[in-house]
Amino acid sequence: MRREAYGVRRNSEPGSPNSELEIPARIDLAAALRWADRLGLGEGICNHFSLEIPGRHGYFLINPQGLHWSEVTPGDLVVVDAAGRKVEGRYGVEPTAFFIHGAMHRSKPSAKCVLHTHMPYATALTVVHGGRLEWASQNSLKFHGRVAYDENYNGLALDEAEGNRMCAQAREADVLFLANHGVIVCGPTVAAAFDDLYYLERACMLQVLAMGTGKALRIVPERIAGLTAEQMTQDDEQARLHLAAIKRMLDRDQPGWSRLDDA
Repeated sequence: MRREAYGVRRNSEPGSPNSELEIPARIDLAAALRWADRLGLGEGICNHFSLEIPGRHGYFLINPQGLHWSEVTPGDLVVVDAAGRKVEGRYGVEPTAFFIHGAMHRSKPSAKCVLHTHMPYATALTVVHGGRLEWASQNSLKFHGRVAYDENYNGLALDEAEGNRMCAQAREADVLFLANHGVIVCGPTVAAAFDDLYYLERACMLQVLAMGTGKALRIVPERIAGLTAEQMTQDDEQARLHLAAIKRMLDRDQPGWSRLDDA
């Protein structure tokens, strides 16, 4: 099949539809989806990852409705506009997807990449009274000062108002825990957002396992928690290297995962 059938034409003019800037963006987002599945962070064919296309302000890539994360290729990703209308792609978009993602992208200019999952350990903290990410593990300290909580589950996000309501709870936070639901993680790049998603679930896993012992958590003092968070978020090189390693492992284990067409 020709590349044009997937809306991934090679056009060298930056900022134009399907420019060269879009191709690596597609590859990064597909890699994040596939690796999230490998880690057990997905749920059926639900949950969504989105990314504003570099050089195309107001246009976003999002995973298509009906495809499992493990089978998504860069060419499968759908392009939508800021209103959630499909612009390019063979597939549709799941109804709740852009009501959540669109609100986050619109209200947070830094949220170029938005990841929404029901990953098990993070979601476990949303289904207990008073569930909070505690500063009890080194992994958790990466998120010190970066977390918000939506305390009111309000059903499926099937309209713009619900997406906006969720987003209002996030304010400046990069991570939003959604009561009885899941989490949203935002970042300036796929690499940064996915690295946060990975370590968030690890932090929540350690906390849930520790709570299961019945013993009190050993909370890190606030001053040390803040200092460590600053140390851990000084640059995104580690996140970039993390995603690069993921792509190498996908190349090794899943040949053809990064194809842009069926040719």
